[in-house]
Amino acid sequence: MISLERRDAARNMARYYCLTVERNLFGEFSLVRTWGRFGKRSQEKIELHLTEQDAQVAMARKVQQKQRKGYA
Repeated sequence: MISLERRDAARNMARYYCLTVERNLFGEFSLVRTWGRFGKRSQEKIELHLTEQDAQVAMARKVQQKQRKGYA
């Protein structure tokens, strides 16, 4: 599991982004992404991948994308 945060008091920004690779009941691998503001209801998206390696690569890409936007 990878957990990222982005905080900026001047812009009233307090957000989080979590990524997890999990195996589902059908043997596929899922990249589960959860995000939102601290203290609020979160959103979630699940991407299906055939292999764990594909899911790990997708997770690495998403982490790089979020780090470019200021998440740490």
